[in-house]
Amino acid sequence: MIITIMLGIVASIRGGVGIGRRLGFAIRKESLTWYRNQPVQNQSYSFSYTPSVVCCYFLRAQRRSVVLGNFARHASTTSFELRTDNDFVRFSITKDGYPAKEKKSKNKVPKNVKMSKKAKLNELRLYRLKAKKKMNSPNPEVRIRYKLEKAKRKEAWLIEKLRKFEVSKTPGEAYDPEILTEEEKHYLKRTGEKKKNYVPVGRRGVFGGVVLNMHLHWKKHETVKVTCKPCKPGQIHEYAEELARLSKGIVIDLKPDNTIIFYRGKNYVQPKIMSPPDTLSKDKALEKYRYEQSLEHTSQFIEKLEKELENYQEHVARFKKRKEAAVDSTIADV
Repeated sequence: MIITIMLGIVASIRGGVGIGRRLGFAIRKESLTWYRNQPVQNQSYSFSYTPSVVCCYFLRAQRRSVVLGNFARHASTTSFELRTDNDFVRFSITKDGYPAKEKKSKNKVPKNVKMSKKAKLNELRLYRLKAKKKMNSPNPEVRIRYKLEKAKRKEAWLIEKLRKFEVSKTPGEAYDPEILTEEEKHYLKRTGEKKKNYVPVGRRGVFGGVVLNMHLHWKKHETVKVTCKPCKPGQIHEYAEELARLSKGIVIDLKPDNTIIFYRGKNYVQPKIMSPPDTLSKDKALEKYRYEQSLEHTSQFIEKLEKELENYQEHVARFKKRKEAAVDSTIADV
């Protein structure tokens, strides 16, 4: 095969017509890139097979302007290989041991295709249509399951949101709570009940502002009342523990009307930073409360839907049993 190619190329150089020219046209344009890409100085190229006759033929065929024009574009560590597949002479270019096509495919990085505004609107419409079909479905089970899935998605989203409001408790200064006698406790309790100074704890719960107000009251008074409204059953104890930790006060009494009486201590010194750093701000505390309320209602709604779905499935099972019993009785009569 190689001998016939060389003979054909020699014939075409001498101006022969026939086999030489036909073989000359059979060599495709891809093979000319080797001659356009002349090697840079101090760079080595590897050739699997490069006969001198072929080199002479193609070097004469190329113009100098083309060679110089495309010289710098493909200057890299490139190796060339002569291939004679399917009666064609080709030079395959390889870079770093990989063929050019493979190298290109390796370098390709899948780009994030941005959706157009119209495509996004169409997707939303399709989603709404599917949701509408499920909501208006004649089958009650489909409707209940759709509501349940939606509620569970919302519950997961709310839990994720509430994680952002979790404040890590910083290790505070070690302090010894003062030991009070029963007489002292009784006296402080009576004093706290008579006095009118109080700090409200509302829907935001315990945050930096509550502790700040307690310290401001303790500037002139020994005791302070903390009223918690609204307060769930058992939540008053959580508030008492949290406020005692943050303010370093002593809990004197817990009233049935959700009121806590705090004593500042005998050796009380007002701190420089009265609002602790490991507490939420007023706005964030309100935002957290809203998410908590939403989570509570969503969890209640999920329980209600699960019960409804269970009742419906029981009803369907009972109806099937009755139907089967009726069919069996008719068969027996026949």
